[in-house]
Amino acid sequence: MAEQMMAAGFVSALLDYTVSRGADRDDLLKASGLNPADLVDQDNRVPVTSYQALIAAGMAATGDTALLLRHTLESRLEMISVVGQIVHHSASLPHSIEQLNRYLRLMTENDNLGHRDRFELLHDRDEVWIVDHLPIQGPDYIGLEASFARFISEFRRSFPDQTFAIEMEVTYAPPPHVAEYPDLFQIPVRFEAKRNALRIDPVWVSDQTEFEPGNAYVFGVFTSHADKLLEDLGQSNTLRAEIEAHILPDLHQGTLSMDKVARDLGMSRQTLYRRLKDEGVTFAEIHDDLRQRMARDYLTARKVSVNETAYLLGFSEASSFVRAFKRWTGHSPSSFREAYS
Repeated sequence: MAEQMMAAGFVSALLDYTVSRGADRDDLLKASGLNPADLVDQDNRVPVTSYQALIAAGMAATGDTALLLRHTLESRLEMISVVGQIVHHSASLPHSIEQLNRYLRLMTENDNLGHRDRFELLHDRDEVWIVDHLPIQGPDYIGLEASFARFISEFRRSFPDQTFAIEMEVTYAPPPHVAEYPDLFQIPVRFEAKRNALRIDPVWVSDQTEFEPGNAYVFGVFTSHADKLLEDLGQSNTLRAEIEAHILPDLHQGTLSMDKVARDLGMSRQTLYRRLKDEGVTFAEIHDDLRQRMARDYLTARKVSVNETAYLLGFSEASSFVRAFKRWTGHSPSSFREAYS
């Protein structure tokens, strides 16, 4: 059986979090069998066993058996994986779960599911449950509690004034940190149940409940273009390619911090500047050129409007995007788009 792999973004995020809790980075990397270069690109593939070893080492170093659970509740999926971008911008909860099941292997592989979807929206009389079909045993429970924590934290953060989770039932026995469940999950939890499921407010599956209008197009854009570009970038070993792969999921944020990118890549700002100078390019030029290429891809595919393209590329106003596009191509976005109709 082939070794199961996962996206390095999850390992990198947990590593940083564990270090912030007082653990030694070098000791954690040694325990995982990884090196910093393995974690530069969040879409790089690393062994699942390395992630599991990191979790164990992190728990031992911090004395916190709820380490992964706590990290999940405090982190944002869209900052860790391109799948988070797709799921986060889906049109509704059912649509979000459909995309999550579709792209789950991009985050982590698991042969125990066979051909079955991991997550299911189950209607039981007047109740609605998100059922996790991943078989677990022994210490695997920490991954399960983290999966439910991910649902809860994302909705808690995005919709703070609306009830999402109501109760939870799990097949495992109370964990060592069970006393912290009321504070972390903030819902009743039933242990040693027959299934692993999260009960949610039925309003989230009604026809009237959709996420922010205009976001449904994003999942298609990311899957048809961003995934392909990330795959192409992964074949290159230049620093420019590493930076492009790293900042691509964050283009919609607009201004990107060179200092943060340098830290994420495990180097100082000065080192990043020097290495880019050796390649004959600046950070600003990389950002600008990536925006240009993605703009051409989005408009050529005709799956998004000019305004939507501006949003995806991080322009605060469509007029700013129009000026930038004319600088890049000599044409307006509308005329360029129409040329491919």
